[in-house]
Amino acid sequence: MIADVTDQPLDLLFHVKHVSTTSSGAVATFVGLVRDHDPSVTGEVTGLDYSNHPDAPAVLRTLAEKVAAEPGVLGVAVSHRVGHLDVGDAAIVAAVSAAHRAGAFDACRRLVETVKAELPVWKRELLADGTHHWVGL
Repeated sequence: MIADVTDQPLDLLFHVKHVSTTSSGAVATFVGLVRDHDPSVTGEVTGLDYSNHPDAPAVLRTLAEKVAAEPGVLGVAVSHRVGHLDVGDAAIVAAVSAAHRAGAFDACRRLVETVKAELPVWKRELLADGTHHWVGL
């Protein structure tokens, strides 16, 4: 299992390879990218600065372990990036393997939704006009 909070670029294929086993019939993945807009903010987003609570790595590990313990889940890998990210960079990568695609898709979605709701990570959206907007505080 991988559960990592890192300031390094995220590699989807590394996550896929980590969860793939001879029993895996499916690997579902998710990549959350930094986009150039936020519907709740006026202006162009040029980047994000992610910061995290010191407990974030332990929280992410606990969330990943819960999904990994679900029946039918064969492997879990999830990483969230912190620090400065440009538009197009991956902020979160998740991969879940299972014997069948439905189980892999369902578990991957649960993992990502839980991480987004519970991981103590905050982002500061940087706008083209030089202003910024905090999200998650």
